Amino acid sequence: MPEQHGHDPLHGQTLKQIVESLVEAYGWDELGRRIRIKCFTTDPSVASSLKFLRRTPWAREKVEALYRESRHR
Repeated sequence: MPEQHGHDPLHGQTLKQIVESLVEAYGWDELGRRIRIKCFTTDPSVASSLKFLRRTPWAREKVEALYRESRHR
């Protein structure tokens, strides 16, 4: 019997997919306003954001929370 994962929108999503989805939904400017981290406000790119988020758990948690919130709507 397959394991149940509920309705967690993070299940099966890579961090890259999450960041790209948020950028598409909000754009870099709004993303930088919602989550105040330099990789979203100063010369933002998916690559630089991924590098920072992979090393910084508190920032990744904020990104994942915003992604969950955006999927809940």
